[in-house]
Amino acid sequence: MRGQPVRVAAIDCGTNTIKLLVLDEDGADLEREMRIVRLGQDVDRTGRLAEEALERTFAAVEEYADLVARHGVDRVRFCATSATRDAANAADFAAGVRARLGVAPEVVSGDEEAALAWAGAKRGLPGLAGPVVVLDIGGGSTELVLGSGPTPDAAHSMDIGSVRMTERHLRSDPPTAPEVAACVADVDAALDTCPVDPGAAVTMVGVAGTVTTLAAGVMGLTSYDRSATHGARLPVAQVHALCDRLVGSTAAERAEMAWLHPGRADVIAAGALVLSRVLARSRVTELVVSEADILDGIAWSLLEG
Repeated sequence: MRGQPVRVAAIDCGTNTIKLLVLDEDGADLEREMRIVRLGQDVDRTGRLAEEALERTFAAVEEYADLVARHGVDRVRFCATSATRDAANAADFAAGVRARLGVAPEVVSGDEEAALAWAGAKRGLPGLAGPVVVLDIGGGSTELVLGSGPTPDAAHSMDIGSVRMTERHLRSDPPTAPEVAACVADVDAALDTCPVDPGAAVTMVGVAGTVTTLAAGVMGLTSYDRSATHGARLPVAQVHALCDRLVGSTAAERAEMAWLHPGRADVIAAGALVLSRVLARSRVTELVVSEADILDGIAWSLLEG
């Protein structure tokens, strides 16, 4: 008699969000959660994880530990990305996660992060015309991944995420023209040395919160809807127009946009600038949106590993 199907849990802890995905062996979603905890608060400036950021993150980990136990999960993989790569007190973070969840977090490299994002996006949207560039804009870093097959041919991680760029450059509300120019110059400098050329893409796929949030805005949704944004094709001209609108708005004005999570209101402008600068170097006329991303890649690595 067959027992309960194998169940796995993936946790992706980034600079701005912490996400949970529970899958069964057939690939069915049993749980998908997201919390905005801003773990990377001030890391770019101080080199350390702030105590209040750790407290917010540990509270979310406790929630997720309860969900993992409730689902009778067999294997858990917890991946931490940009913020914990940069933090001097990452050991405190690791000990706190282990105490609450019973597993040690893996601090993945930029290359590993890129490969997991590629795996998630390609599984979520099979059959795309190649070469494909997957663009993953996070809170602390941005990855560009290029390929045509099941595994990427090239990948690169850059320290130009939405939280990092906001804290480094966009300090006024709304940002001043010199602040925007400094942010754009920083992004452009990173792209100038990036070995993955956005111009090589026949298809550009955007993943993670900045892109999926902007998709909801371009589509004019009255609230964020994952089922509507996944697989959407956004005209690049409309993406640029929304990016300009967000950069020119205050955080309070952004927070009133029905499709925008209030926890992203203060950093979405910087994320939009990153997206806009990448698209400016591409030759695509539309951006394909994938809700499947690094989180899905982590989960499938457990099922297929």
